[in-house]
Amino acid sequence: MLTAAKALTALILLLHVYIVLLETILFDARGRKVFGLSKEKAEIVRAAMSNQGCYNGFLVAALALGMFLPDATVAQAFTLYGLGCIAVAGIWGAATVKTSILYIQTVPAVLALLLFYFAR
Repeated sequence: MLTAAKALTALILLLHVYIVLLETILFDARGRKVFGLSKEKAEIVRAAMSNQGCYNGFLVAALALGMFLPDATVAQAFTLYGLGCIAVAGIWGAATVKTSILYIQTVPAVLALLLFYFAR
């Protein structure tokens, strides 16, 4: 179970690296298309998306610290914090932006949290 939890967390980390890139560096090239935004709408939300990408970067940092810190207790705390934040952010995103965010962010994060719980 622990191996599955860590593997799923690694996939979630990679997904959020991609999301950070889409919301920041790749917003004009790819992000606008992925998020289904017209050129006009993208101009309006560009700054907000970049800010959102920054916050997603903090979630990536929490998961990365959880994967690479040598102290297992501290590492697990970062991992659980990151996954919990992603789960809540996904619920909020589904309620305020697009329902599919629940399945892209919240469901994997909750599954990883459950795997960690059952791995104890």
